[in-house]
Amino acid sequence: MFLTLTVEVLPLLPKFACAKLSKMKVSPNKFIKEVKAELLKVTWPTKKEVVRLTSIVVAISLFVGLYIGLLDFIFTKLIQLIIRR
Repeated sequence: MFLTLTVEVLPLLPKFACAKLSKMKVSPNKFIKEVKAELLKVTWPTKKEVVRLTSIVVAISLFVGLYIGLLDFIFTKLIQLIIRR
């Protein structure tokens, strides 16, 4: 499993990570092991948290979009009134 992970992940490493690896003289295998260890320490959100927070983001985005659209509409009508005079 680790071999396939290494083969699949190494080509995806950003260039700066590869450059850092070569400067630090760390083997790619050790780097991948350290990354895996760090990812195991991450506290991942639950499905309920993800759904709730995503809903909040979507709702706020819709609100801001409607607000900006309304302002755009109002200013467009005001400019049209000024230009017609």
